[in-house]
Amino acid sequence: MHKDVPKRFDRIVAIFIQLQSKRIVKAQELADRFEVSLRTIYRDIKTLESSGVPIYGEAGIGYSLIEGYRLPPMTLTQEEATSLVAAEKLMQKFTDKIIQQHFSSAMYKLRAVLKANDKDWVSSIESQVVMQPIQMKFNESVPNALATLFESIARKTQVQLLYQAIEANKPTERAIEPVGVFHQDNFWYVIGYCHLRKDYRQFRTDRIGEIQHTDQPFKLVHQPLDFYLQVQKQKPTTKVKILVNHAIARYLKWERNYYGFIKEEIIDDHVMLTFEVRDLRDGFARWFMMFGDSAKILEPPQLKERIQELLTLSIENTKV
Repeated sequence: MHKDVPKRFDRIVAIFIQLQSKRIVKAQELADRFEVSLRTIYRDIKTLESSGVPIYGEAGIGYSLIEGYRLPPMTLTQEEATSLVAAEKLMQKFTDKIIQQHFSSAMYKLRAVLKANDKDWVSSIESQVVMQPIQMKFNESVPNALATLFESIARKTQVQLLYQAIEANKPTERAIEPVGVFHQDNFWYVIGYCHLRKDYRQFRTDRIGEIQHTDQPFKLVHQPLDFYLQVQKQKPTTKVKILVNHAIARYLKWERNYYGFIKEEIIDDHVMLTFEVRDLRDGFARWFMMFGDSAKILEPPQLKERIQELLTLSIENTKV
């Protein structure tokens, strides 16, 4: 048997599974996933059709299975089952309570198709994996924040928020049209059109005090989430250069990307780190204070001034 035949067979089976997982699948999406040409995907689709799989294809749209056509669930490999354990643990750490409950329900259904020895395999692993939450990502009184936002995006209906902005004295009511959600710097955010501000705004989920569905449809047609994330990246930044003790610098590698890290240069027994910073006064300045006794600010002057302000406040607050 030609060595490429098993590989092609596995790909065709995987394509069939993907066709069952979505209403419409684009040829380019399949080509990107399997790292093959579009011509190869077209041949694979023809093979499935020749095998009796009823596939409907439309140029410029994509492929879909005829409604109602399904095969019984396929068994999972041990590696796939292991990945589900990791996914469940991550869900427990990174999502709200309602999403966790839905995922746990889905996991019971997935476990039902596992072979007996694979069930034992999964059980032996999941009890030995613990994900400790780093910090609160959702208001405890709003256990359905993420689930509500997901549903709003799918239904294209507005949600009503009670939101506590960091600079505000009290929370405000907001009617928003959620465009998308993303996870960054250990927090979940939603970008949406805010009818109060008449503009697109970013909201952090742990500052949402209340959230509820409405029957009000979106009034605007929104761009994909990536569009608004790119707009954020184009906002003005401040170049920052700091000189850090070499022994300390290696411990900053896990966090520095959150603060706009650009590059590092070795200078004797120090490391010069360069950043493009969007939040200089609060985000970067407060992070710098964690290791400020082993670092020197090279530029800009306003960062030095802000650090001095924070140090003065700290000294005043710690006086006996």
